[in-house]
Amino acid sequence: MKKIAIVQSNYIPWKGYFDLIAMVDEFVLFDDMQYTRRDWRNRNRIKTPQGVQWLSVPVLAKGKYNQKINETEIDGTGWAVTHWRGLEQNYRRAAHFETVARWLEPLYRSSAARTHLSVLNRCLLEAICAFLGIRTVISSSADYLLSEGKSERLADICAQAGADEYISGPGAKDYLDPAVFEERGIGVRWFDYSGYREYSQLWGAFVHEVTVLDLLFNCGKNAPDFMRHVRP
Repeated sequence: MKKIAIVQSNYIPWKGYFDLIAMVDEFVLFDDMQYTRRDWRNRNRIKTPQGVQWLSVPVLAKGKYNQKINETEIDGTGWAVTHWRGLEQNYRRAAHFETVARWLEPLYRSSAARTHLSVLNRCLLEAICAFLGIRTVISSSADYLLSEGKSERLADICAQAGADEYISGPGAKDYLDPAVFEERGIGVRWFDYSGYREYSQLWGAFVHEVTVLDLLFNCGKNAPDFMRHVRP
């Protein structure tokens, strides 16, 4: 049975995003969708002594209200050094900072040359998956023929990919029509983001909703112990 998930790319997303990747056989980056401002596409949160703060990749969005995620360009190159300095400053005391920094710092430095947000997000997603040992195939919605209608478009991608089951985040319950999938012989299952264990985390009260890099810096190769679908 082939399981598939279809989600917009996020910038260094939280651990639940990677658990969803690990649970399926193919993870489709749905970046043919409209870019949304003040969302997770170009930013995520880290923990600091002053509390949770955002790291945001600057993008060219002014006047481009209908641009797709995969059309969104990054504004400048200085963000990469700034983001790495922020990560280093706030996580250098973490138990596994040096281990993660050995591969992540060069990646950030090379990422300054990226021109499009989708390409940057995918590069970071694949690198983090490799560190976690996630072997799921990552593809793009651009690899498929897209139909009209929210549910129809997703169901058609699943059908073209030969999927038997579509794994969806619970937020889609408001608009997703499982009957559209059933017509194509595809089951729908809702992913559950609850039940995560806490780990040793810097800077005060524990926060789950931060970038997965928080987990990697603090736990290193033991990170799967605090995830639900990633296997050591």
